[in-house]
Amino acid sequence: MASVHESLYFNPMMTNGVVHANVFGIKDCVTPYKMALLVLLSELGRAGAQLSLLERRRLNRLLLPLLQGPDMTLSRLNKAIEESCPNLANSVQIRIKLMAEGELKDMEQFFDDLSDSFTGTEPEVHKTSVVGLFLRHMILAYNKLSFSQVYKLYTALQQYYQNDEKKTGIDETDMELTNTEELEGKMEKEELDVPLREEEISCSGPLSQKQAEYFLSQQASLLKNDETKALTPAFLQKELNNLLKFNPDFAEAHYLSYLNSLRVQDVFSSTHSLLHYFDRLILTGAESKSNGDEGYGRSLRYAALNLAALHCRFGHYQQAELALQEAIRIAQESNDHVCLQHCLSWLYILEQKRSDSCVLLEHSVKKAVHFGLPYLASLGIQSLVQQRAFAGKTANKLMDALKDSDLLHWKHSLSELIDISIAQKTAIWRLYGRSTMALQQAQMLLSMNSLEAVNVGVQQNNTESFAVVLCHLAELHAEQGCFAAASEILKHLKERFPPSSQHAQLWMLFDQKIQFDRAMNDGKYHVADSFVAGITALNSIEGVYSVLLSIAELYWRSSCHTIALPVLLQALALSREYRLQYLASETVLNLAFSQLILGIPEQALNILHMAIEPILAHGAVLDKGCAMFLVAKCQVASAASYSPPKKAEALESAILNLNEAKTYFAKVDCKEQLRDVLYFQARLFHTLGKIQERNKCAMLFRQVHQELPAHGVPLINAFK
Repeated sequence: MASVHESLYFNPMMTNGVVHANVFGIKDCVTPYKMALLVLLSELGRAGAQLSLLERRRLNRLLLPLLQGPDMTLSRLNKAIEESCPNLANSVQIRIKLMAEGELKDMEQFFDDLSDSFTGTEPEVHKTSVVGLFLRHMILAYNKLSFSQVYKLYTALQQYYQNDEKKTGIDETDMELTNTEELEGKMEKEELDVPLREEEISCSGPLSQKQAEYFLSQQASLLKNDETKALTPAFLQKELNNLLKFNPDFAEAHYLSYLNSLRVQDVFSSTHSLLHYFDRLILTGAESKSNGDEGYGRSLRYAALNLAALHCRFGHYQQAELALQEAIRIAQESNDHVCLQHCLSWLYILEQKRSDSCVLLEHSVKKAVHFGLPYLASLGIQSLVQQRAFAGKTANKLMDALKDSDLLHWKHSLSELIDISIAQKTAIWRLYGRSTMALQQAQMLLSMNSLEAVNVGVQQNNTESFAVVLCHLAELHAEQGCFAAASEILKHLKERFPPSSQHAQLWMLFDQKIQFDRAMNDGKYHVADSFVAGITALNSIEGVYSVLLSIAELYWRSSCHTIALPVLLQALALSREYRLQYLASETVLNLAFSQLILGIPEQALNILHMAIEPILAHGAVLDKGCAMFLVAKCQVASAASYSPPKKAEALESAILNLNEAKTYFAKVDCKEQLRDVLYFQARLFHTLGKIQERNKCAMLFRQVHQELPAHGVPLINAFK
């Protein structure tokens, strides 16, 4: 079931995926890349009416990310311009070439001419526009340079151009050695590669304030909405280290480093970066400026709260409790009710790890409503629903509670909690054995669009809720024998949540479980055993799965059939107490099987009617096949005392049920069970005198039997 407290981490630099950064001491500076942008703006002003409306629109959309983003190579810049306006890209290339291969005075003249853009009754650029502000900043920055700095800028421009020339020369040589088909494929791939490559956005020098803000905003947004499009953890850390090299007191860069370390589960680096963030926040006085005298204390208590959340995430509950106590103490001294409510929510999580604490959670929800904190109130309701689902409350009461929380979500546009609520419903229906309802909820979440505005090309929902729902969807398809569809879903999960992402463990666990079930269906027990280690590594409880039904099966295998009955009755009582309908139905099937073995097939048939309907409606394909096989066995056993006409009718009915069971087993490629059904059918056809049908079943039995290990053919000594 989805974790409903994933979003309780206090994030002081993100609001709806936007970073509020303030870079201290980093001013705008002139670089070769920015000079290339100035050339672009100059040529754009010269082109004027020669550009079509579509080209101008494309260029206007291109300008903002170019102005705000980090420096890029000249080839990448030319390619971006060429996609919008090929003629303008050629003019920019020629202009940069003339300046780089000319003299220093050519660059001086270029900057002198830039001021003309603001002159006249109808200037080309307005002074207060985005482009106008950029031009003015660049002109002022250039005018402040000393002669030696101007010369260094000129040599840097030459190097910038020459590096592009060398790269172009290498590419042309490669093109000559490549045939036409390979070249076309390579060009198509490059055209589709819209995001910047890592080697093209490396910032070797200090970024300006706007560039740093844009870089942090972009990466933080991608980490939240589509982690696959963010820089890799190693490369992002390299860029952040480079940023901090020029400004060690850049607090928000430390926080992004903290988020980046969480991606790879690096507890040491994440703790280090988190502490540095709050240290720098206090040292720079940023919090005091925005929050008055309370700024210093606010930083301390939220630092302790975040540290508690971090330790809790990594399972260090004792350290988390100590940090949480510190946060509570400081928050009480400052009378900060919002911080105290966050602390109360985390206190419930810590208490939950050791014992149930429903009273604490209910108190947290009431306080959150009282102080007008709908986000925390909804999270509390979600946790209460989760807790009561495990306690065996009826589904209608849980759904009513979730409906009340949904009203809060839609009222306050809490899209992330809407997703969590639907994922919770999916998991609850799965817990209660209603696969159809679970499938409906999963499809609902996948068809929804996020309420948050994100950039084009960015996945809107790469959250834990979507990972949970997709995993359930894969398992549902696998249970119905649609292994190809399940594989496609898992493939999509692997692409959407790479192994390094924080939610990758979810699909890893489900992948291992599906492969385990397939190996068991195929009778490859040695292969299935190898998956147990992987499942245990991901989830220790799943790995040591041992319940009452398994104990009952051990008694069957040991021929202690009477001892199995009390165990099964206990399992039935527990499944009914906790409203686990599907498990209750499966327990009834096991009881019927026990009665069959004990020689009372008529009673077994009577109780089978209690369980067969939920199994056929919501059960896995394998369970449906086992249920129909069991019905056929009971029919045959009951027919022993019938008159010949009635016995023949009962055997014909059993054969029809065996045909249905055979269809189910074939769908999941369960060859052992299929072999048993064919053997049983051949015996029944022989009893009825249908020689041709008997021979056909015998031939199919022999084919399947040769593919499987040679051991006895169990007819009634095992349920599955």
